[in-house]
Amino acid sequence: MRDTGHRVLTVDLPGHGTDTDTTAASKVTLQDYTDHLCRVLDNESEPVILVGHSMGGLVITQTAEYRPDKIQLLVYVCAFLPENGQTLLQILEKDNTASPLPIIKSEDNTYLKLNEPFVKDAFFEECSENDVFEAKQKLCFQPLLPFVTPVRITEDHIGRIPRTYIETLKDNAISTRCQRAMYTRTPCKYMITMDADHSPFLSQPEVLSSHLNDLAEHMEVC
Repeated sequence: MRDTGHRVLTVDLPGHGTDTDTTAASKVTLQDYTDHLCRVLDNESEPVILVGHSMGGLVITQTAEYRPDKIQLLVYVCAFLPENGQTLLQILEKDNTASPLPIIKSEDNTYLKLNEPFVKDAFFEECSENDVFEAKQKLCFQPLLPFVTPVRITEDHIGRIPRTYIETLKDNAISTRCQRAMYTRTPCKYMITMDADHSPFLSQPEVLSSHLNDLAEHMEVC
């Protein structure tokens, strides 16, 4: 997307990626995620197109409630799209058509870790072996608290922001049926379908970036 002239920021949430925050996974909350993302948005001079993948859908949803004037469009890439009062875990429990996720709770029930032998099938089924290897090096413990914290959103705030959902037809982590149920209950202005797995940014990066470029250009002329 940068090659086509767009300014792109990638955000590492607390406890994830290369973020230097040293908070233990067992202590990270949904509020920590949204506070961090709100600070990023506050540094932007113009409204942004905010993209969330997978669990990131939960984060951008709650953040949009706090900063509706900072967001031009919400984009959910095979992401959780919760309703008010709903938790990510509740959505997962309803998705009985997806393959069992390779997730194991810690002994103290404060974070989640991945069962490595099943990671590829769940998240990276269509990706190259090299991409899978590199992606696995970046996987980390998932804080449990954000999974069990309900979002609190209102039509007066997040309801003002248009949404796009990019569904993935070969997704073994969030089934297509679950994705469609979410965007049916919470209608989106734009719908895009990709014949991809749960990680289209690795398995089909050119196609995904083309869709995002098209959305960005469309928003510029609106």
